[in-house]
Amino acid sequence: MKTKAPLYRKVNTTARGVHHRFGSDFRHSRLQVNKGDLATEAVPMTQGVRRGLDYTPLFRFLLSRVGQAWDTVFSEAVARLDRKEPIFWMVSLRRSDAQDCIRTGEASYFSGLWVDDAGVLQLVNPSMNASSLAPFCACCTHTFNGHPFTQRFDLEQRPDRSLTRQL
Repeated sequence: MKTKAPLYRKVNTTARGVHHRFGSDFRHSRLQVNKGDLATEAVPMTQGVRRGLDYTPLFRFLLSRVGQAWDTVFSEAVARLDRKEPIFWMVSLRRSDAQDCIRTGEASYFSGLWVDDAGVLQLVNPSMNASSLAPFCACCTHTFNGHPFTQRFDLEQRPDRSLTRQL
């Protein structure tokens, strides 16, 4: 039986100009002086630091499953992920928690999704598309669901970033 490809990918973190290694290195904090004592104690390594993972394939997978039963979509997505939290970056189980749009990077936006009472995956705002959003700066290529924005950057009519939830 052939397994399906995972819904995330590793980003090349060694490429020039790609900065995914935020935080300090373990070698700088390995031995710390306890403030109450003068004794030096070893500090364990930090677990769960995830650097350089891109969940764009997951977001596209979820968008392609709009209108389908949430239970089947969720079980397939979880089977192809390393953890299930990124699913809920985009999908809200209650309509009141849903956002029209989420920002996944500096200039990448995706439609917000929610699960209705019948257990079907739905778009929060089906009328929203790449032509309804305006870019925040002139230097980046802003995309919505993988399609470039069609509006040009206008300094006088700069949009409000508070309308989206950043990941």
